[in-house]
Amino acid sequence: MNPRLGPFLSLRSVALLVGLVVVLLCWQHLLANITDLPALWSSTFKYKRETLTIRLPQVPHFSSASELFSSIVSLVVAMRSFLVTVAVAAYAALVGAQSSSIVDSYITTQSPISKTNLLANIGPDGSRSSGALAGVVIASPSKVDPDYVYTWTRDAALVLKYVAEEYGRQQDPVLRRTLDNFVSSQAFLQTVSNPSGTISTGGLGEPKFNIDLTAFTGGWGRPQRDGPPLRATALIAYANWLIKDGNTSYVQQKLWPVIKLDLDYTASSWNFTGFDLWEEVSSSSFFTTAVQYRALIEGATLATKLGQSATTYTTQATNVICFLQSYWNPSQSFITSNTGGGRSGKDANSALASIHNFDLAAGCDAKTFQPCSDKALSSLKVYVDSFRGGIYPINNGIASNAAVATGRYSEDVYYGGQPWYLTTLAVSEQLYDAIIVWKAQGSIEVTSTSLAFFRQFASTVTAGTYPSTSATYTTLLDAVQKFADGFVEVVAKYTPADGQLSEQYHRNNGAQLSAKHLTWSYAAALTAFAARDGYIPESWGAAGAVVPATCSTGGGSTGPGVQITFNVQATTVWGENIFLTGSIDALKNWSPDNSLALNPANYPTWSVTVTVPANTRFEYKYIRKFNGATTWESDPNRSFTSAADGSQTISDTWK
Repeated sequence: MNPRLGPFLSLRSVALLVGLVVVLLCWQHLLANITDLPALWSSTFKYKRETLTIRLPQVPHFSSASELFSSIVSLVVAMRSFLVTVAVAAYAALVGAQSSSIVDSYITTQSPISKTNLLANIGPDGSRSSGALAGVVIASPSKVDPDYVYTWTRDAALVLKYVAEEYGRQQDPVLRRTLDNFVSSQAFLQTVSNPSGTISTGGLGEPKFNIDLTAFTGGWGRPQRDGPPLRATALIAYANWLIKDGNTSYVQQKLWPVIKLDLDYTASSWNFTGFDLWEEVSSSSFFTTAVQYRALIEGATLATKLGQSATTYTTQATNVICFLQSYWNPSQSFITSNTGGGRSGKDANSALASIHNFDLAAGCDAKTFQPCSDKALSSLKVYVDSFRGGIYPINNGIASNAAVATGRYSEDVYYGGQPWYLTTLAVSEQLYDAIIVWKAQGSIEVTSTSLAFFRQFASTVTAGTYPSTSATYTTLLDAVQKFADGFVEVVAKYTPADGQLSEQYHRNNGAQLSAKHLTWSYAAALTAFAARDGYIPESWGAAGAVVPATCSTGGGSTGPGVQITFNVQATTVWGENIFLTGSIDALKNWSPDNSLALNPANYPTWSVTVTVPANTRFEYKYIRKFNGATTWESDPNRSFTSAADGSQTISDTWK
């Protein structure tokens, strides 16, 4: 008789699998801790030492083969300790895996597809990157409905951050070539004059370019200030790996000049408003501020390594983290993603920022909104819950504490307002990151802020710290793991058989929508899968965060301003007035109630002078108000780009 463990595994099967895992891991771990092995062995059995140290802290490490084999007794003791630990860990893993076989299967199938399709969108060798120069990341090969054959600084940086991390894990020469090409492409791209300015007048804030690295001059939401710090972070990750490998001179000559330009831009413009990562709202954005803080902190560390001045970066980082705290909404317990735009502020923006800034060394720090911090978890619940209650029919009938499809924000109307693959995956990744920290520190802390999040899974749990030896810890950990896997299951359910990931999937039936083969979607899948596997990214310095008592520089200023006089010829009846509103803060973010009144002193010409951020492209319209009724000009919206300085005049006729 062969008794069974659950519906899938017999005890004999478990024993065989545990034995196999034990033998392989013992051999690999022992070799990984020997420094005088032949080169071929060392590369073959290279393993991430710090990961094993966290998971198996009692395993001794040996500095040389001679030390290891000098004592048979020591070897036997070490092997016994190691075997027991790994056997228990493997058994627990096998038992726990029963509830997530869908996710296991999906990751096994989807991982190679996602990596292949991601690299296919990078020039010049990618199979879907025709026309892209070397190192250029195209957002998507879709040329119509919509046309995404451009390179966005933000998207490219997030993709290359994944590539840099993967290079660090594998030392793959193909990825090294991709990274080197990216460095060269960005060094050139920074010099391209564009509608946001030049290399010294704000041009680094330009969000997108043609894939031949010429400027895109069409209408767009400009500037976007998250691109430079994100690019700096991706290149710093690569630089750190190169320095570890002894390639400091290459970093100094090739990478540092590009990184420094981005850090200088970030340090000088972090407190200026700009368009958010969805390119729709011009205001201060949580995601932008969070990524700026990380870039300045790790940029200062790299600068010091290279013998460069870091004073400006550390000074401004202190100001940035002070301002970062202002996004927290204490009355509703969530992160307000944008300070403008007229929306609720419940947005994937916050989860994306949290996973980007994940740093195990910071634990569950709330100042940097780490994934397991009480504020980040509370905000995640509020964000996820905003997609319940019928907004997406594919979420109907799902329990209130189970995973659902999520989009950018609940008020979204782009392509009808649909779920996105990358936002749904971001939820799972934040939860997986949280699990990594809880396991590493051996406890889960529940506070009054995070209580609502945890009571989804244990209705009677109270605030307190629960050690890993407690039943409550096990209950919460298992429930959060299942919850996290649920979001991957949602993505798996709506992934077609060929593994293609578009930008969005339909709220009614899950069919793919918008841009095909979105590069960011593939990167989001790969980083979420890595987090589930327990991948721990290199620390970037979040543990040292200190919030000053007083912010010396507030965020949300418009930066250098340009005086623009708006003139419009419009005939009116007595009591009727003309107003102006538009897409930026200075024009009241399309609010007819708060729109700017024009002066009829030179009737039929109505005028108003407004201070608008320099080098900023915006859209606007005039509206009529009469007897309580509001009448808008006809479409399309008007658009204009402000100059770098001085004053400008716009002359329009009502349409």
